[in-house]
Amino acid sequence: MSSGRLLDDTALAASAVVANNTMNRERGLAGPNSYAKELGFDPYEFLAARQGAQAWLDLCCGSGKALIYAAGRIAAERPEAAVTMVGIDLVDHFMGGPRPPGLELIAASVADWSPRRSFDLITCVHGLHYVGDKLRVLERAASWLVPDGLLVADFDAESVRDVRGRSSARRVASAVRRAGWEYDTRRKRVSCLGPCTLNFEAAYLGADDAAGPNYTGQPAVASYYEWSRQ
Repeated sequence: MSSGRLLDDTALAASAVVANNTMNRERGLAGPNSYAKELGFDPYEFLAARQGAQAWLDLCCGSGKALIYAAGRIAAERPEAAVTMVGIDLVDHFMGGPRPPGLELIAASVADWSPRRSFDLITCVHGLHYVGDKLRVLERAASWLVPDGLLVADFDAESVRDVRGRSSARRVASAVRRAGWEYDTRRKRVSCLGPCTLNFEAAYLGADDAAGPNYTGQPAVASYYEWSRQ
């Protein structure tokens, strides 16, 4: 099946691959190492172009650097704007200093955390590489969008395996597209507009943190599922 025994969420959270990953720790909002570069758009500009109160949820936000900068910029340039920003990360290694208004950084597992509101923008920059049940996170996050909200996440379908350890990339990509999502196989990026139902019809078995590097060149986690239809 895998190179070793599969890990549950508790064991995975203690894994050196997950706890010590640096993929998103210092990524800023704009510039060479930024959300704008990875996502293909600037989250701040996306929110600024919309009307009324806005909310941005960043899953696996790392140090929260991008959120802190965006919240600070809004406070300085548009103090009248009602913008909420929420960052979730497994490890409480958030940047220190004063927090701009409207910003909340929470140490929690994205597999278990649930919001109390809907969001105009949901992002996950390279975070799913280190999550066990990646498909469930996508299923849940899709339900947290406002009607015209946008979800964008880095997602490597090749990291999803079946019970025999074979790639389930084609099956996953087909399910995503049938649900109305877009999956960019070259950029390894998944996105959707508005809340939608996404059901992969798969039972999560566990994760392998010894799967080795993925397309980023960094060690990542492979997720194993038993599909209801073989």
